[in-house]
Amino acid sequence: MHNLFDLIPRSFFNYLSSGSQNRVYSDCLQVIYQEYERQISYRLPRNVIRDAVALYLLENHVQLEGEEEAGIRNVQDAANAVLRRFTDESVGWLEEETDDETYEKQIMMTERGVQLTEFLQSLRNQEKEEYAGYIINIYDLLNNPDIWKEHPYINGLKAIHKNARMLSGALKKLATYIRRIIERLAREETLESLTENLIEYLEGGFIREYARLTRQQNVHVYRSRIRPEMNRLKDDPDLLGRLTEDCMREENLPRRAAEDQVLSMVDAASRFLFLDYDRMMEDIHGKINTYLTIAVGRARFLRSREKDLRGRVERMIHYLVEETAEIGMKDELPEELQELFLVDGQQYMDEESLRYPRRMRRVTQETESEYAELDEADAERQLEEQRREAYDPFSRERSGEWLAALTRNRRTITAAEMGLKNQEDLLMALSAAAYAQENGFAIRVEEDFTETDTAVIRNFTISKKDG
Repeated sequence: MHNLFDLIPRSFFNYLSSGSQNRVYSDCLQVIYQEYERQISYRLPRNVIRDAVALYLLENHVQLEGEEEAGIRNVQDAANAVLRRFTDESVGWLEEETDDETYEKQIMMTERGVQLTEFLQSLRNQEKEEYAGYIINIYDLLNNPDIWKEHPYINGLKAIHKNARMLSGALKKLATYIRRIIERLAREETLESLTENLIEYLEGGFIREYARLTRQQNVHVYRSRIRPEMNRLKDDPDLLGRLTEDCMREENLPRRAAEDQVLSMVDAASRFLFLDYDRMMEDIHGKINTYLTIAVGRARFLRSREKDLRGRVERMIHYLVEETAEIGMKDELPEELQELFLVDGQQYMDEESLRYPRRMRRVTQETESEYAELDEADAERQLEEQRREAYDPFSRERSGEWLAALTRNRRTITAAEMGLKNQEDLLMALSAAAYAQENGFAIRVEEDFTETDTAVIRNFTISKKDG
């Protein structure tokens, strides 16, 4: 591993970390970066870059400060001073050279300068994560081996491992962000600030991406189909050999070390997709529920704070204590604030916690109702209508008969073998699974899924019990 400060100039971060004009220099760097967006390379005439910086300084009424700026007479001189600083060898954001043909000075943005600018932009404008896209990319790679046939390690395994790692990092950032706004939520003092907190949460781009990831049932289908392909990367000797050879060439490793690295990357991606992913999603789901419940409790507490309703106030505080203890916020409080949360004992009741029994109404006077007798035909029609309304095509008895007919000559049957051609067959299969135990059958849920024209359901196996 190389030391970062051996790779960059010694003053690379100086204009961003100190001085009263670090915002000015940051904005100037991004203004220069924007000038290259429509170009085919990071190279432009010096006067173009200078004019762009001068326009920024003029529009924002910026006055450069310092001893070096004492001789500045106009905005053009100020822009030239900025370029001189950025092209200094000790800074290394830009490079200046003279064109051999036109003798015109050119400004180039260095590779480190580009990376620094993109980092600053990512901090300022957070990009929305496409969580579901990572899983779909892995699925496409595994099911299209022709894409990485020539270079299975570079274009195949390495890309799969990278997508799994990026999804893992994105979900970790999501969990951290939710925890941060939960901590802020507990400090909101007014209903207005509480509402702003909720709006920030609901309008955040991450919550829409998370909802898209959880609501798309096909994501789970992708994962069930990814598993056997990931196992094949290790179990197929020919494929494992080609991955190892490609890794040897790419990473310049001996065969044994290359094979260990390939197996390690496969295991890491599989462990995340089929174990860590579910735990992360469960943790995020729990944090979201905690946030919403604390928000409701906080709102009720703020509404009741100025009223003399001790039972309601204590009930809300008790609720907040339980939630903060669950997410570990209570352990981080200083000792002098711990006593504020010693409210676990309920020492009295308020009227809102009591439930009064219903009082049955007495019959105080006799009443008579007119009725009409039905003739035989009308009575038969009423009975037929009641039979039709009471008919349940998916009852326990009918599902048992249907299942017995399917297993007449066999002991077991799976959902995929039931011939689910339409919605009625699908509902009958689900009814048979629901009543399997009561009808004398055993049911076992499988890991894979079965797909019909109308739905995707988890596969299951129904078998006759002994005796």
